[in-house]
Amino acid sequence: MKYYSLHHNAPKVTFSEAIIKGIAPDKGLYFPEDIHPLPKSFFENIEQYDEVEIAYQAIAQFVGNEIPENDLRAILKDVLNFEFPVVEVKKGSIATLELFHGPTMAFKDVGARFMAKCLGYFNRANKNKVNVLVATSGDTGGAVAKGFLGVPGIDVTILYPKGKVSDIQERQLTTLGKNITALEVDGVFDDCQRMVKTAFMDSDITEKVQLTSANSINVARWLPQMFYFLFTYKQLKSKNKDLVLSVPSGNFGNICAGIVAFKLGLPVKQLIAATNSNDTIVRYLSNGVYEPKPSIATLSNAMDVGDPSNFIRINTLFNNDLNLLKEKFTAFSFNDEETKKAIETLYTTYNYIADPHGAVGYLGLLKYGIAADEYGVFFETAHPVKFKAIVEQTISQELAIPEQIQSVLHKKKKSISIQNYEELKRFLLS
Repeated sequence: MKYYSLHHNAPKVTFSEAIIKGIAPDKGLYFPEDIHPLPKSFFENIEQYDEVEIAYQAIAQFVGNEIPENDLRAILKDVLNFEFPVVEVKKGSIATLELFHGPTMAFKDVGARFMAKCLGYFNRANKNKVNVLVATSGDTGGAVAKGFLGVPGIDVTILYPKGKVSDIQERQLTTLGKNITALEVDGVFDDCQRMVKTAFMDSDITEKVQLTSANSINVARWLPQMFYFLFTYKQLKSKNKDLVLSVPSGNFGNICAGIVAFKLGLPVKQLIAATNSNDTIVRYLSNGVYEPKPSIATLSNAMDVGDPSNFIRINTLFNNDLNLLKEKFTAFSFNDEETKKAIETLYTTYNYIADPHGAVGYLGLLKYGIAADEYGVFFETAHPVKFKAIVEQTISQELAIPEQIQSVLHKKKKSISIQNYEELKRFLLS
């Protein structure tokens, strides 16, 4: 499998090269040259396969022969060592896919762990260190930090916006030490992401430091997220209803991977991108004009993205045809008050505790409207305890703190404050 730049002005690369480079020399995202649908028999018999087999069948073509089958299966077994349950919320019509049962209790655990294992595999004979440079609006940082912790030959630098991630999220990315360094940026997530992209294009840095990214711009972080959509179908296939999947969306990597699953043959009626007040894509679908704006801070902070990196991939998957895109893809935007009301409703009506991102996903299903022959699933992308203050305030109920979170609560935060790109550059070259 070869990958090409979506800016179409860079050489094609292999899977391993795409991982290590992160972004193409022409600043474009890497994209697979071909996507071959899986056999219909795979989906007809999906209940018979375990999660590792499903994941292997889905990802194998994108990895190609660069990782032998036995090694790739071993990586997937290690990555997928926790549950991905579909939990019914409204009987017969709405459920949630819980993606928070991993080590950092966020959906990004799978992509971060898969990328860490692959990068470690490809870098095992390399004497030069690779620096993983990543921007986070919340959960990416913790998942990447945990996934890459102690991986030989890899240093990780995480940029996060000061005061705009939850206390638990901050602790997860600032307390591990070892090969993980957190940079606290005086700005918003878009500033962090802009700095990361600038560093990749700065020859002063790239000639001296081997950089790669662990944001969803990296193919190894992005593609494994398609597993979630396949796992959902496996658990709900017996209902014999059309699936409508609502995905809380910020940088749009998760739902973009879901579209890849659709291209592989996944039977799904509609994919909904549920966003907070950062409504760039909602406006684009309405008027056909892509007009990014500075991100707005919200309760669902992992989605505070004003210029989603992965949307160019989504457009590519639909041949840059807006009408074709709108046949399968819908986007809705909701504000903080609506989000809090959804958290309250889910608890009082269905006895389900959702985090702000899952609540936005639930609202996406309500706005779409689930018909009698449809079954809606919203993705619960982070454990509600990661947003403890707002969830407890909304439902008037104290949350139990899981072991994964307890382990970081009393650790000391260690971060370096930076104001601008020049300070990041000095740090990377130091």
